[in-house]
Amino acid sequence: MINQLSWKIGGQQGEGVESTDRIFSTALNRLGYYLYGYRHFSSRIKGGHTNNKIRISIDPIRSISDDLDILVAFDQESIDLNAHELRPGGVVVADTKFTPTVPEDCDIRLFSVPITAIAEELGTSLMKNMVASGASWALLGLPLDVFNRAVEEEFGRKGPAVVEKNVEAVKRGADYVLELAGGPLDDFKLLPADGKQKLFMIGNDAIGLGAVAAGCRLMSAYPITPASEIMEYLIKQLPKFGGTVVQTEDEIAAVTMAIGSNYAGVRTMTASAGPGLSLMMEGIGLAGMTETPVVIVDTQRGGPSTGLPTKQEQSDINAMIHGTHGEIPKIILAPSSIEECFYDTIEAFNLSEKYQVPVILVTDLQLSLGKQSCEPLDFNRIVIDRGSLVQEAPEREDKALFPRYAFTENGVSPRVLPGQKNGIHHVTGVEHDETGRPSESAENRKKMMDKRLGKLDSLVVRDPILAQALYETPDVLIIGMGSTGGTIDQARELLENDGLTTNHLTIRLLHPFPADEVRPYVEKARHVIVVENNATAQLAGLLKLHVGHAEKISSVLKYDGNPFLPSIIYNECKHICTLSKELV
Repeated sequence: MINQLSWKIGGQQGEGVESTDRIFSTALNRLGYYLYGYRHFSSRIKGGHTNNKIRISIDPIRSISDDLDILVAFDQESIDLNAHELRPGGVVVADTKFTPTVPEDCDIRLFSVPITAIAEELGTSLMKNMVASGASWALLGLPLDVFNRAVEEEFGRKGPAVVEKNVEAVKRGADYVLELAGGPLDDFKLLPADGKQKLFMIGNDAIGLGAVAAGCRLMSAYPITPASEIMEYLIKQLPKFGGTVVQTEDEIAAVTMAIGSNYAGVRTMTASAGPGLSLMMEGIGLAGMTETPVVIVDTQRGGPSTGLPTKQEQSDINAMIHGTHGEIPKIILAPSSIEECFYDTIEAFNLSEKYQVPVILVTDLQLSLGKQSCEPLDFNRIVIDRGSLVQEAPEREDKALFPRYAFTENGVSPRVLPGQKNGIHHVTGVEHDETGRPSESAENRKKMMDKRLGKLDSLVVRDPILAQALYETPDVLIIGMGSTGGTIDQARELLENDGLTTNHLTIRLLHPFPADEVRPYVEKARHVIVVENNATAQLAGLLKLHVGHAEKISSVLKYDGNPFLPSIIYNECKHICTLSKELV
């Protein structure tokens, strides 16, 4: 028996690939397996090749695998594009409708199943995804009743007749392939999972859940891939807590509405991707000047312009830090797992109000849309910090305006909400004095700039880096952000097998950059390799700028729209180390 396995389904977009993956993975989750999924999909509603890959394990996992065990193919294109991933002895379950063929030079077992024909016998070809699911599930020797319960969950709202038909489709697919194969495949039988309940969600859902837990009660946003699922999640959940979602006409309206409602005292967020973030920049500057809290989620995707809207990239780093005109304080958090998406969203709201600054929570497409297992979340860890929010403004004899932007020792001024007694003040996007009145005084300008920019001098962020440091002076320190963390860890195992000692840092605070926390690890490593999904080494640039030691820093870059595989990081790191005179 084996402890892990990879399964992929491919076909044309709109053929039911997504629903097949969803039911298949839901059933595995019910058995207690750890799962990590990746969606390769087109920016079209229907048509164009798409595939979903799931890695299944009895142990925690945080990356997709290099190889593949089972491929379910709805068309020949799926075999042609994905067969190279199959390991020796791998399996293709394909529809006889298109007379499937596999490469002759590959050790692949082909099981041709009349997937569409069986579905049509049951009344509609739409059920071919259930026939295919039943066939691949049966080859693993897993209990069919568990799968049937997942089918009932998926189709229960459509009535018992529909459920019964789909359950029958699963059974027929299973029976057919078991007759072909002579029973479940012994070399594909998974060890039993622990049976414990695990959460199984995408990063966007975790962000949405984190927003609800943080007390967010309004989201203003415009739909965009890969951020839309946050909006869709909150549309369903916020009304249960007295909140709502407003779909605005564009991202400019989204961010300014979020700023306005935060000014009014309601915790509000918006979410977008690179193109939307570009439109929000003037609004982010307004939040910085008026010292209004706001949380913005940037789910990075391939750019520039429309770019690759459904593909992986991490190329918004410089834009987030330097995109606004003028100079304002801001915080940029970069979670790297489902759990961190949840907890860091809560922290984003707290930091935004504590320091009265815009906070950008940045993910990437793989983290945003890749479905992953995670342990149950600890709601006892949640703390709500609203910062210097004045509960009761004191009476003043002179009846002067409230000093909303007062100069204070830590740079954070007292904050009052509109309509609060004794709290009246000006709010304007131009430079202003302590009460908000416009001011062009050179002395006031310098003091206000110093006040705003100095607010983050005392910034305290939980876990600005995640350090996995096994060695005092490692051969290689690998640094990444976002979804690359788990893939780097798997590559490290391969490097360790080759005799190289490795440490790993995941940067969770991109701005202000945690130089003091990162520097000791960089100084002790013989070589530093930065892994990132962009063409211009933006994360490595931050490292060189704030930490130095550019002579020992190298980059592993990938910007073809696909996420890193462990083998890519392993091979590139091995090549760099071989070229390094220190390690030859």
